Amino acid sequence: MKRRQFNKAIAATAALAAVPAAVPYVRAQAQKLRVGVLLPRSGVQAGIGQDCHRGVEVATKVLADMGLPSLDIMNGDTESNVDVARARAERLISEGAQLLVGAFDSGQTTAIAQVAEQRGIPLVINIAAAPPITEQGYKFVFRNFATAPMILGDAFANQLEIFSVTGNAPKTAVFMHVNDTFGVAMQKGFTGVMSKFPQIPYKVVDTIAYDPAARDLSVEVSKAKASGAEALVMVSRLNDAILITRELVKQRWNPMAVLSMGPGWYEDQYLRTLGKLSDGPMSFVPWYDPNKKLTKQLEAAHNKAFKDINLNTNHVYTFEALLVAADAFKRAGSAEPKALADAIRATNIKDNVSPGPGIQFDAKGQNSALKNSAIQNRGGKLVTVAPKEAANAKPELPMRPYNKR
Repeated sequence: MKRRQFNKAIAATAALAAVPAAVPYVRAQAQKLRVGVLLPRSGVQAGIGQDCHRGVEVATKVLADMGLPSLDIMNGDTESNVDVARARAERLISEGAQLLVGAFDSGQTTAIAQVAEQRGIPLVINIAAAPPITEQGYKFVFRNFATAPMILGDAFANQLEIFSVTGNAPKTAVFMHVNDTFGVAMQKGFTGVMSKFPQIPYKVVDTIAYDPAARDLSVEVSKAKASGAEALVMVSRLNDAILITRELVKQRWNPMAVLSMGPGWYEDQYLRTLGKLSDGPMSFVPWYDPNKKLTKQLEAAHNKAFKDINLNTNHVYTFEALLVAADAFKRAGSAEPKALADAIRATNIKDNVSPGPGIQFDAKGQNSALKNSAIQNRGGKLVTVAPKEAANAKPELPMRPYNKR
């Protein structure tokens, strides 16, 4: 062998010897998916954002027990503000986030979805119900949460089941709603969806909108009471649900039913703040199936970590968003955005927590097979009363009058 051939052979051998050293490094980098979790951890929706984060904290152990890969969580605070949500999404992506999860509020989520699509980074929505989010033809946006029409449709179906089981039903109702993105979307869909359920026994005699940041709702409740309605149909948030309940007591109005189609009335802070006065309202919302195997596993982990907090929507759908991310990452075998998006699009998770057949996404990125539940406040706890196949208690109607508790 000539000197020049010998030198080439040595160089080639050195190059091959270097490859095994590089492989473990590449694999170590791919062991975790960097997930940017955007939630309103401060501002008017701080309580709910912090509650969603509990779902993030519990997810780590449950996903590991399921044999799914670890996630490197990067937290972002939207401050309950649309512009801040957009800026935080940009920042997390710039800092290396390979997938985004968020953001509870529909307005903030809409802004994040635009950023995710522009940057080509998958977004898995944990909670946000405004229909337009998945009607834009996006390729990187996926939602495992019910849209406003889905919530309304299941709400009316579950109400009919409850009215049939109890043999009681209101004949008139007032529809009150927050005037934010979610509330307006629900208001726009309410009449149209209700028309598809001619069996609904009550007539809506008035519709009242209000600001979710309002600190006094006495006028709105007084107007609702003056209508003489037997039921109060609500689309609200936590703080206003508490304010409205206090006004019902103060103004001595005892509707036979409070039928909520959104958050607020089932949250722990509502239950703890109002005590016995919190009993009775029914919430028709995306929930969890208490009879599923993974639900029991998640609930056990949750109760161990947060023994004084009830498992709820915020925890469940934030957990399932991370479940979708981890499952897709495992199947894709890569954190490359397009590979992740393709894997999410092919999701078919049967072992899940939410009601329905499981988690799959249609061509728009929506889990259209998702089902919703009816839950009722009972003694500081929450029980599922409909649909029958996902229930663990029977409904109680009418509500016990506030002045007799």
